[in-house]
Amino acid sequence: MPVFAANLSMMFNEWPFLDRFAAAADAGFTAVEYLFPYEFPPEAISERLVRNNLQQALFNLPPGDWAAGERGIAALPGRFDALKSDVGRALEYASATGVKRLHLMAGIADPHDEAAAACYRRSVTYTAGWLAEAGIDLVLEPINARNMPGYYLNDFGAAEQLITELELPNLKLQFDIYHRQIMHGDVAMALRRLMPITGHIQIASIPSRHEPDGEELNYTYLFDEIDRLAYDGFVGCEYIPRAGTLDGLKWFEPFRRS
Repeated sequence: MPVFAANLSMMFNEWPFLDRFAAAADAGFTAVEYLFPYEFPPEAISERLVRNNLQQALFNLPPGDWAAGERGIAALPGRFDALKSDVGRALEYASATGVKRLHLMAGIADPHDEAAAACYRRSVTYTAGWLAEAGIDLVLEPINARNMPGYYLNDFGAAEQLITELELPNLKLQFDIYHRQIMHGDVAMALRRLMPITGHIQIASIPSRHEPDGEELNYTYLFDEIDRLAYDGFVGCEYIPRAGTLDGLKWFEPFRRS
């Protein structure tokens, strides 16, 4: 049975961020993820995880200046020194939370630009190396152009090629089913083929990015397929509730912690 992680950046927004941990645990989740923890001290987040008996499934390394429109800096020439500092900062939070996988955002850049490609490759190699020393996997997530126009890593094939070429044991794919369906479709077959390099899965309905209980995909079938493929990681619930978070959790009833 998949182990679902509530995404606290999108779900449980009826509560202040640090209170979302308890809300997720009360709703029956055993794990959480979110975009970024850096507005809060690592000790504060650690305390909420321990108090609510939750596992930290995933979070992102710092993304650059998010308010100014940056969506990562890994593919941005001239930002490598900042990236090195960001890796150190993320590792402080990883140590406090016990997380075993971190996502590196590529940034807004042309995937055909040779300088951006070289920078991204260097950034991924450097980051994966540092995380490996801490026993942490680095995951790369292709993101569709509808939600994030101009994002560098906008193709599953490009992510697969880079992961395969670099041959780093802790470099994995973040398989977001929502993004996959929008970009390429063929989700079940892609799961079967890419499972050996997949380190994290995320879900949402398509096209509305709500609860995984309808629209284009049959998630009951996909959950069974994930089990059949013996995936032993987390499944992140990176969706925007249609109404209240708790009102939309009927789909989760068969999986909730009692």
